[in-house]
Amino acid sequence: MEGKLGPTYSPDPEEYLRIGRVRTIPHDQLVLHPSSPLVRPQVAAPEDLQIMALPHNAAVPTGNSRSNKKSTVRISLLQMTCSDNTEENLRRTEQKVREAAEQGADIVCLQELFHMPYPCQQEDHRQFDLAEPIPGPTTERLAKIAADLKIVLVASLFERRSAGLYHNTAAVLDGNAGTVGIYRKMHIPDDPSYYEKFYFTPGDLGFRSFATSRAQVGVCVCWDQWFPEAARITTLSGAEIIFYPTAIGWLPEDKEPYGQSQWSAWETMLRSHAIANGVFVAAPNRVGREGRIEFWGASVIVDPNGNVLTRGTHDQEEIVTAECHLPQIDATRTHWPFLRDRRIDAYGPLERRFLDLTP
Repeated sequence: MEGKLGPTYSPDPEEYLRIGRVRTIPHDQLVLHPSSPLVRPQVAAPEDLQIMALPHNAAVPTGNSRSNKKSTVRISLLQMTCSDNTEENLRRTEQKVREAAEQGADIVCLQELFHMPYPCQQEDHRQFDLAEPIPGPTTERLAKIAADLKIVLVASLFERRSAGLYHNTAAVLDGNAGTVGIYRKMHIPDDPSYYEKFYFTPGDLGFRSFATSRAQVGVCVCWDQWFPEAARITTLSGAEIIFYPTAIGWLPEDKEPYGQSQWSAWETMLRSHAIANGVFVAAPNRVGREGRIEFWGASVIVDPNGNVLTRGTHDQEEIVTAECHLPQIDATRTHWPFLRDRRIDAYGPLERRFLDLTP
């Protein structure tokens, strides 16, 4: 029996697990930032965007096979502005991480290249001076905080791997286990004011997830989020939560005609990854104007049914937090068994750039 389809949200995962259905919220209650012309109820949950819910009589497992890990994990995303003072940015980030931990966060994820202005708006060789090795001074400093607070911390950095070899890299730091791994951004954009190919070598570690003391954590970075293959492979590696540290925003000439559509497309992709893979998805985005870019914030956490658990504003610094009940992953996948029904024998053409017509 299929679940009811409709443009609904589930802001309370505990209620979802308790009664086995999604509690609906009227569209007119979904305006999170009334002063912004870019958040409208009819766009926040368009009628043609169908959100899956479990059937009302779905059996939801109460136990789990996750050893002694907590079933419910509280995650926080830091949505922040950045100045030209990297030390001040880092100090403020440390303060916000501690604040999130005081509020009960188990995992904290920082935005893309979190402690510097986004460096890729021009092709400028001086920007390479912002890079550092991993491990290095910033990861050592953050690892100490993670250890002090007993949290997992995901941090996006400008990595200097060797002379002339740089990556856009996320480090996963576990307060109970130290650095558990890194992910190097695989998809590198080259768009106006996002000239990342000048700076970053594509990642060579593949799509991966990491066993932490709180959850199996997958990480992709920003531009990766437009590619369903990245989310799929990260899920197949065991990820329960996929984090997307992000730096995305509007150019002045684009905001009025395309701004709403651009933001909506970004969030829709994140929700689609959650639905297609039956995982939690979380994306912290920076906020504020830097150079020509107005970063649109709206950091978001999505459950395995694609429901928005929480979303940040477009123009304010904040800690965006939600609780993720991890047994919901199994409940969702057993009622919507997309992983079971994959035809892995038929996907060979995905290894080709394009399926050219032949005579």
